[in-house]
Amino acid sequence: MATPSDKKEAQQHEYQALDANDKGLFDNWVRAFKTNLGIGRTPAEKQQARVRKQFEQDKRDCERCEQTRDHLLKNSPMILFMTEHLKDSGYTVTKEKMPCMKCSEMRSGGYAPNGTIQLCYNQLYGKGHTETTMAHEMIHAYDQHNFNIKWLNLEHHACTEIRAASLSGDCTWFQELMRGNIGFLKHHQVCVKRRAALSLLGNPRCKSKKHAEAAVNKVFQSCFTDTRPFDEIY
Repeated sequence: MATPSDKKEAQQHEYQALDANDKGLFDNWVRAFKTNLGIGRTPAEKQQARVRKQFEQDKRDCERCEQTRDHLLKNSPMILFMTEHLKDSGYTVTKEKMPCMKCSEMRSGGYAPNGTIQLCYNQLYGKGHTETTMAHEMIHAYDQHNFNIKWLNLEHHACTEIRAASLSGDCTWFQELMRGNIGFLKHHQVCVKRRAALSLLGNPRCKSKKHAEAAVNKVFQSCFTDTRPFDEIY
């Protein structure tokens, strides 16, 4: 029975028997294998490799987000519809106003009162999700330019969150299924209330989950039935 020493000697003999080209291929494979496993690297080198890998992943994700955004701005009926109505409201939609960025919070996008629509490339999962996120934030922009939203007023904030969740496609049955929320009885309204309340938790004037839910319930009926600029719920 061959000992480990015998096996190692046989492997070395096989390596020496390789021609120069095959040795080069084998050496490259060994280096790549060690690099992937971090063999032979110092802790600092391993950390540097992790940072570089994350940077490359972020770069790919950001580029994919930008390509999807640009495609939707030109081709999505939903996004084109909102773009037209925002233009009529005095807001010109451009890709520069819709940057893809990395977000630390668990959110797919955001709207800033200065008119910037943020797309979180590290939280977006495909074209459909990106389209829904863009539409959601564009509804906030529409409300800001048509209804003079005061974002620190919880009822104002709740109203635009209700409308955005309801009209953007954020609460379709499929979206809820992907989140693990399965229901049939008024699932749309239940989803809209839940997502609006979750958004309100980020408002500095919101004291608790109950506070958020109370604000949503207070304005729900009037805001849910206001489907402008749509004729009906998307």
